[in-house]
Amino acid sequence: MKRPRRKLTPQFKATVALAALKGDRTLSELSAQFDVHPNQITQWKKQLADQAVGVFAGKNTSRTPDVGDALLKDLHAKISQLTLENDF
Repeated sequence: MKRPRRKLTPQFKATVALAALKGDRTLSELSAQFDVHPNQITQWKKQLADQAVGVFAGKNTSRTPDVGDALLKDLHAKISQLTLENDF
């Protein structure tokens, strides 16, 4: 029996993609932890890496109006935290 399609939030996708970029766990481990297919994690990781350049490009013309500033702040904080953890 097929399970119903889930609606995943952008915050959840960003969390999974950041965990994948961190590189301390395998795709299989992340897949089991977040209950998401490894191919989906790879896709989100690529999307995050491709769009991360826009964060530092000054004017972010690709930013959609529905992305809230609070979410953006949360993602920046998470990136900073993961960067610090990676440095140790």
